[in-house]
Amino acid sequence: MQELRRVTVQRNFTEQTPGSVLYRCGNTVVLCTASLEKKVPDWMAGRGKGWITAEYNMLPGSTSPRKARERAGKVDGRTTEIQRLIGRSFRAVADLDKLGERSLTIDCDVLQADGGTRTAAITGGFIALVDAVNSVFRGVPANEYPIRGSVAAVSVGIVDGEPTLDLDYARDVRADVDMNVVMTGDGKFIEIQGTGEEATFDDDQLASLLKLAKQGIRSLSEIQRQSLGDDWPW
Repeated sequence: MQELRRVTVQRNFTEQTPGSVLYRCGNTVVLCTASLEKKVPDWMAGRGKGWITAEYNMLPGSTSPRKARERAGKVDGRTTEIQRLIGRSFRAVADLDKLGERSLTIDCDVLQADGGTRTAAITGGFIALVDAVNSVFRGVPANEYPIRGSVAAVSVGIVDGEPTLDLDYARDVRADVDMNVVMTGDGKFIEIQGTGEEATFDDDQLASLLKLAKQGIRSLSEIQRQSLGDDWPW
């Protein structure tokens, strides 16, 4: 399979944050909200720089059987790893000096999980991030805008011996190789996470997976651009 699952984007899904997006990719559904505060963590105070971070959570009803709700101080290792990935991905395209002493927090809550939740959180969360940034920086000259470009993510894998794009859960559990790729809209890599699941992969397979991921991210970047419309800042 070399096509993305169907993607839909609903901006301004909630009213309490400057950025909110309901992002659907196949049967995976993630609510991404972006909050903007006029302060930074204590360890950054007084440096004139901003900060971008993320929180990720799978809600109890997102899977079957029910996933136990995570409590403060009891966040599991997978959740911690994913939210760090999301934060890194957004900071890779940010100019924190131009953001000033402001903090952006992107909350990614998985309402329904069918594979690719972390990549959906990054792709949908970026749209919410832009809406939040535009609430302060709309109309500024390009050289003063604090986000340098777009970021999107997609999963790829080797399933039944074939390179496959955008794995749902059924394909993910059958994959011999599973990979998440994060890239900018202009084709630069931010992060590659690839694992052989009781299998190995060679140079040619790696190249085919990266080629397929680039194809998928080009399409996702265009979806982001169309979703933001006149609010696309570049």
